[in-house]
Amino acid sequence: MYAWYVFAIGALAQLLFSGRTLLQWIVSERNKKVLTPSLFWKLSLIASFLLFIYGYLRDDFSIMLGQILTYFIYIRNMELQGEWKKMHKLVQIFLLIFPLIIVTIGYNNNKQDVDNLLNNEAIPDWLLILGIVAQIIFTLRFVYQWIYSEKNKESSLPLGFWMLSLLGSSLIFTYAIFRVDPILIAGHVFGIFTYVRNIMLLRNQS
Repeated sequence: MYAWYVFAIGALAQLLFSGRTLLQWIVSERNKKVLTPSLFWKLSLIASFLLFIYGYLRDDFSIMLGQILTYFIYIRNMELQGEWKKMHKLVQIFLLIFPLIIVTIGYNNNKQDVDNLLNNEAIPDWLLILGIVAQIIFTLRFVYQWIYSEKNKESSLPLGFWMLSLLGSSLIFTYAIFRVDPILIAGHVFGIFTYVRNIMLLRNQS
């Protein structure tokens, strides 16, 4: 049984993820087109930081993998919007090296090792594979978004991003049900709705 603070960290992370999505949705609805405010990326980075910790505390490799893969894309989008350079240098350095510190120290301490990442008795192999596939698809949305933004030299969220978001989120929601993870379930119920709405907005823009 996990301590209450573990779920508190996960809940806070999901609240921030939901908050960024709600913010983006409201701004887009007001303007009748899909927009990405700079606060979206700031909240994304903080939430990813916390959810990575949550995944580590639950020995859940798929959660940690998903956050590591998107963490630095959030930072790059902050750079594209000119927000990253506004942060103090020490904060920048800490955020850049934090995931590496956790993995290096956290899994080389004579109590846990890298094998723990892939051998959690609470997660059967088929469920671990589902979780990894779901996180990879969910992460690919930001890889796609990053490439698209780099090409256009501005941070934006194209249709492909929302399509991959919907697919990945649906798979993670399925994983969360089998994993009995209330944090992931709550986070992705709201996300699925907003992804569908953004797809509708973009189709209406065309």
